[in-house]
Amino acid sequence: MTYVVTENCIRCKFMDCVEVCPVDCFYAGENFLVINPDECIDCGVCEPECPAEAIFPDSDDRATAWAELNAKYATQWPNITRKGTPPADAEEWKDKPGKADLLSPEPQKG
Repeated sequence: MTYVVTENCIRCKFMDCVEVCPVDCFYAGENFLVINPDECIDCGVCEPECPAEAIFPDSDDRATAWAELNAKYATQWPNITRKGTPPADAEEWKDKPGKADLLSPEPQKG
């Protein structure tokens, strides 16, 4: 089992989860984070840290559609091991539905 970042992270990208991950399995896109399923040890410490409540175990139905995207982008985006600065408008995007189309395939810059 692994944990999966889902739609609610899009345009929020708070990164609190990154700080607590003991195996550094988060990867950063321009406006979204993913978890590498091959590196995740299923410890679950990231899930309660996410202010956007965007992280679920892959056994949760809410994670199903996002598991493949996490695996795909974890091989394309840079690894992130420290919390960065979330977008200035992150709070405005938190809990907004229908953000899937806003997911950028671009890696985090810088």
